[in-house]
Formats: sequence, C-alpha cells, structure tokens
Amino acid sequence: MKISINGLQKAFESRIKLGIMAALAVNHTLDFNSLKDFLDVTDGNLASHLKSLEKEAFIKVEKLFIDKKSNTTYAATELGRKAFSDHLNALEKLIKGITE
Repeated sequence: MKISINGLQKAFESRIKLGIMAALAVNHTLDFNSLKDFLDVTDGNLASHLKSLEKEAFIKVEKLFIDKKSNTTYAATELGRKAFSDHLNALEKLIKGITE
C-alpha cells in the first residue's frame, strides 16, 4: 500500500512554523513576545520563521506604537488558514493510512 504525502505543506515542516500557525489558528492575533513565550524560542529564531511565513503570505504583520514602544502583532491570513487546514488534513490521512 502506498501512502501519499501530497497535500503536506513544505512551509510547515519546521516545528516552529507549525507551532506559529497552530497558535495563530486559535488566537485572532498574537504579539511577538507572546509567540516567543508560547513556543519557547529565541528572538532571532522566531523572527526568521515569521519572516518566512510572511513571505508565503500565510501570516500578516501589523506594527504599532503603544506608549512610544513598538508592538508587532501577527495573524494568520485566509490563505494561511487554508494551507494549515489542508496540511493538518493531509497529516491526518497519513496517520490513518488513508490512500488517495
């Protein structure tokens, strides 16, 4: 029996990117520090993965200033939510051994 890995998104192969999308799937928006604490990663590591997801148009970034301090928030785009949902469905099929 052959099991297809079609439908898995290469963008979500990283556990950090997968974690970012999972966090944004259940939260409307999250700021940088919340994501960093949630995922327990360094600033640089998180920033590089966020940049990659933004480049794919899977997340959107909003930069604001609150009391003269920058505050960057992130949200999943419709494209990102669809890609993440499709990725999870493909994983589920893979785990259950469902062939196409």
